Amino acid sequence: MRLFAVCILLGCAFATTPLQAQKQKKAPKPVVLFTVSKTPVTAEEFIYLYNKNHQNKTEDFTTAKIEEYLTLFIHFKLKVEEARRRGMDTTASFIREYNQYKDELRRPYLPDTKITDSLTRLTYDRLKEEVKASHILLNIKADASPADTLSVYNRLLEIRNKIVAGEDFGKAAMQYSEDPSARMNQGNLGYFTALQMVYPFENAAYTTKPGQVSMPVRTRFGYHLVYVADRRPSQGEVEVSHIMLRTGEGKDNDKVKNQIFDLYDQLQAGVKWEDLCKQYSEDPGSKDNGGKLRPFGPGAMASIPDFERTAFALKNAGEISDPFQTAYGWHIMRLERKIPLGTFEAVSPTLKGRVNRDERTQLSKQAMEAKWRRDYQFREDPVVKARVLALGDTSLRHAQWKAPAVANASRDMLFSLSGKPYTAQDFLQYVQKMQRPNTQDPAKYLEQLYNHFVDASILSLLEARIARENPDYGYLLKEYYEGILLFEIMEKEVWNKASTDSVGQRRFFEAHTAQYKAGERARATFFSASTPDFQATLRPLLQGKNDEYRIQQVAGENKVKSETGVFSKEEKPVLAKVTWAPGVYTAENNGLYYLVRLSEIIPPGPMTFEEARPAVISDYQGDLEKRWIEELKKKYPVKVNGKGKQYTLQKLQAK
Repeated sequence: MRLFAVCILLGCAFATTPLQAQKQKKAPKPVVLFTVSKTPVTAEEFIYLYNKNHQNKTEDFTTAKIEEYLTLFIHFKLKVEEARRRGMDTTASFIREYNQYKDELRRPYLPDTKITDSLTRLTYDRLKEEVKASHILLNIKADASPADTLSVYNRLLEIRNKIVAGEDFGKAAMQYSEDPSARMNQGNLGYFTALQMVYPFENAAYTTKPGQVSMPVRTRFGYHLVYVADRRPSQGEVEVSHIMLRTGEGKDNDKVKNQIFDLYDQLQAGVKWEDLCKQYSEDPGSKDNGGKLRPFGPGAMASIPDFERTAFALKNAGEISDPFQTAYGWHIMRLERKIPLGTFEAVSPTLKGRVNRDERTQLSKQAMEAKWRRDYQFREDPVVKARVLALGDTSLRHAQWKAPAVANASRDMLFSLSGKPYTAQDFLQYVQKMQRPNTQDPAKYLEQLYNHFVDASILSLLEARIARENPDYGYLLKEYYEGILLFEIMEKEVWNKASTDSVGQRRFFEAHTAQYKAGERARATFFSASTPDFQATLRPLLQGKNDEYRIQQVAGENKVKSETGVFSKEEKPVLAKVTWAPGVYTAENNGLYYLVRLSEIIPPGPMTFEEARPAVISDYQGDLEKRWIEELKKKYPVKVNGKGKQYTLQKLQAK
C-alpha cells in the first residue's frame, strides 16, 4: 500500500506495467543525465520512467513538460540519497519489505513447473464447489518434539473415535476444541471454497465426503478434525457498487450514521444512485464510476466479513442493501450482477498468480529450488558444513549469537555455485545479521539458516542474470527500492512533522491568514424525514424557548434525523430553498422534508485556525518539503549534464 503514496508523489505507475521475461540486446553505454553528490543518474533511467508514466499522452512530450518532470525527478533523487545516507535501506523492516517486492517481480522470470500447473488445475476444480465444514483444533507448536506431536495426534484420534461412535461433532467441538470460537459456533466454519483456508485444511475438506470426519490433519495452527456437512456448486463472484462514508479518528460516528441513513432515504425517494455516490461517497477509487467495485468471490473480502455477507445476500441486479457498518465506515450497497466461475482458460492467468502467493506454492518452490541447485552446479563441503553447524548454541534462541573466531573461516569453502566459492565466514556473517528470536533447537535453527543462505545466494545470481537480460526488470526493481526509501523519508521529514506539529501549524497559519477565507455561512440545525408529518409537532418547539434536550427527545420520538453545524449553501443545498436569515423554515429537497433552524448568518471573512486546519496542514507540508529540498541541494550538489539533457529531449521527442 505504501507504494501508492509514492506513485502520487511522482505520478508513477509502479505496479501497472506487465513484465515480459524476454532476453534483450545488450544495452549501449549509459548516458549521464545528472549527478547527485557525484552519483550518476542515467538518461536511460529517466527516459524509461517518463515513457512508462506518460503512456498515450502525446501532449506531455513538450520540452516544458519534460523539464518539469526532470525537476521533480531530481528532488526525488535528493530525498532518496538522504535516506540512503541515513542507512534506511539497512533496517530489517526495509529489507523484509523490499525482498517481498523482489519475490513478486521475479515470478514472471522463474521457470514454470509441472507442479504449479497441476496445482492451478486442482485449485480451479475445487473453486467449482463450496464446502460447509466444522472443525476441532488441538494446538501444537511447529517445532514440537516427536513425543509431544504423537501425544496430540493420539488425543485427537480418541476424540474422532468418539464422534464416529455417535457423539455429536458440535458438542465435541465445544468440549474439546482449542479454537476459542468453538464455544460459540460449535466449530462451524460455514461455506468456503479453495484458497480460503490453509492448504492442508483445504485438502482435508475437499477429500472428505459429506457426513464424514477426516483423520487428524496438521496445519501451522495445530491438528484438526474436519467434519464436512455439505457441498454445493459455487456461487461464483458478485459485482457490487457502494456508497461509503468513512468513520474513525476525527469523525463523529453518530453524524456519519445519520448522513448514511439520510442518503438511504433519498435513494428510496427516487434520487439517482450515481448522483449521490459522486457527491457523497468517500471511496476515491469508485465514487466517480457509480461506486462500482471489481467482482469478487467468497473469501475475497474475508477481512471485512459484513461487506462480503451483504454482497452475497443480495439476490437481484439493482437491489439496494440497508445501510451497514464495517471497520472502514458506513456503506450502502447495490448489486450489479452475479458472475459464475469462468472457464479454466479464462481464469487460469489470474488463478496461477493467486496460487503462487498461496501456501501450496511451497511444493512448487521446493521443486524450483532443487532445479536451481542443479542449474548452478551447487557443491558443498560436508566436513566444513558440519564444523560450522556445530557452532550453534542457545544464544541463537534470543538472536544474540556471536560468531566465534574460527581458523581459516575466510578461506574454507562451505559451498560453491557455478564454481564461485562461498566461505564459512560468509555464512557466519549471514547468521549474525539474519538471526531472529526462536524456540528451535540451535543446531536445527542453524541448519535452517544455512539453507536460507544457499537459496539467497542462488537468487542473487539469478537476479543478476535476469537484470542483465531484461533491462526493464532492473529499472523496475530500482523503482521499488527507491520508492520504499522515499516513503520512509517523507513520512519522517514531512508528513508526520506537518500533522503533529501544532505549534508549527499555528505559526504557518498566522503568517498566511490572508489565504484562509470563507464565504457566507449559516449556523444551522436540520431536522429531516421522508414525510412532512413531523413538522407540525416540532416547529412550535423550535420557535419557542424550549431546551435542546426536549427538542431532541421529540425528534427521536418522531424518528426524525437531526444535524447541527456551520454550513455554506454549497455544503447543504437545502439552504438555497429557505430565507437566508435567522428563523425556522420548512423545505423539501431530493424527496426529503426539512425543518431548518438558522441561528446565525456568518458573514464572509477570515477562517479561524480550527476551521482552516485541514488546509493548513496540507499547505504546511508543502512548505516543509520546499525548505527541506533547498537544504538537500546544499548538502548534495546536483549537476545536470547539458549533453545528457539534450540527448534525453531528443529521445523522448523523436515520436
